[in-house]
Amino acid sequence: MSQNLTRRQLLGGAMAAGAAFTIVPRHVLGGAGHTAPNDKLALAGIGLGGIGFPQLQECERAGFEIVALCDVDQVYAKRTFDRWPDAKRFRDFREMYDTMDDRIDAIYCGTPDHSHAVIVLPALRKKKHVCCVKPITRTIVESRKVVQTALDAGVATTDTSASNTNEAASRTCELIWAGAIGPVRELHLWSDRPWWPQGMTRPAGEDAVPETLDWDLWIGPAAMRPFKSVWPDGHLALEQIERRFHSAVYHPWNFRGWWDFGTGALGDMGCHHANTPFRALKLTHPTSVSSMSTKSMAETAPLASIVTYEFPAREDMPPLRVVWYDGGLKPQSPAPGFPLGGSGEMYIGDEGFMIGPRVYPEQQAKKFADVPRTLTRRPGNYREWFEACRGGEPAGSHFPVAGLLTEFVLLGNIAIRTGKRLDWDGTAGRFTNDDAANQLLHDEYREGWSLDA
Repeated sequence: MSQNLTRRQLLGGAMAAGAAFTIVPRHVLGGAGHTAPNDKLALAGIGLGGIGFPQLQECERAGFEIVALCDVDQVYAKRTFDRWPDAKRFRDFREMYDTMDDRIDAIYCGTPDHSHAVIVLPALRKKKHVCCVKPITRTIVESRKVVQTALDAGVATTDTSASNTNEAASRTCELIWAGAIGPVRELHLWSDRPWWPQGMTRPAGEDAVPETLDWDLWIGPAAMRPFKSVWPDGHLALEQIERRFHSAVYHPWNFRGWWDFGTGALGDMGCHHANTPFRALKLTHPTSVSSMSTKSMAETAPLASIVTYEFPAREDMPPLRVVWYDGGLKPQSPAPGFPLGGSGEMYIGDEGFMIGPRVYPEQQAKKFADVPRTLTRRPGNYREWFEACRGGEPAGSHFPVAGLLTEFVLLGNIAIRTGKRLDWDGTAGRFTNDDAANQLLHDEYREGWSLDA
């Protein structure tokens, strides 16, 4: 994300690059009998045991052909391996890239947050199209590197955050731009996460690593730590885990609460909730961020937090305050007797409020019921990504957009970790009032891993 690019230039330039890029799958170059150009695209999946399984199914429904699968855990990934038995299997994504380079057009990355950048960057440098689960990276330095590399490569990208182009998202934009609730000065976002342990210390001891798991590869660029299988009986962390999820300490699933591996409730759900508001309210970088939370722990996200962002005036829109809530916390109800669900997005304007695309009070809704539907409704991230890979319009959440969402959640996490009000220079990518906070923009990788590899 170049320091000299405006939001309009950033998004417009990426669209132009995507439109100009003509896709010819590499395996087509092998001669007759291969898939025709612009037909199915060969996709490799990395990180398959959790959300990767249903999201790879979405990719297949969109039109991709699953030709390779990679995961460090043979047991956790079994259902995915069984679903696509003809796909080549790998444990190390680097080996897959080396041996399948001329047979892969695109990659899907569904691994824990801390390994996204080191997996995605070499794929982009090889000019592979990329879909990555949100947030696209664990640190802001990683995010800017990934976005710029994607723009340089001219490939099609998307994250997996909630669509900003479907009916609900598009209608939200149309109503706000038409002035249905007047100038919007506050945005409230809330989530019922976490569903995994947070606010805890590391359990003592070490367990044997199963032969079916490559713990060293799972750790990837993070600092090495002993493997611990499950939480001890009676541990408070077990009370936080939904019954349908695993009682693991780190893997599977429970990486999210650890700062070394995940990005907490805000990182998990913030990109979903902020995607449409970023489009509707024309947001880029906040000028400041601050937080309140339950007790801060050295290694994990807190049990609950409230994060406040201040955004400057944009185009025809006034300054905006954005407040994030998690851990069961919610904003104040906007009207007596008006219930708020477990998660949502609420826009507060001078003339009313909106919960998603629904306008309140009723007289405002009636007044703006006939606002024209001017935006194109699109089919969602996976199909949009497939179409972009074939030379069409970029996906709504292509990496220049996903990078802004990623920075949004990561800035909030730094505010949580420092407990300070931080002033942010989005152009320079630095905090202007706290040098210690700048140290959290990236963590040093352990030996053998690099952003430039």
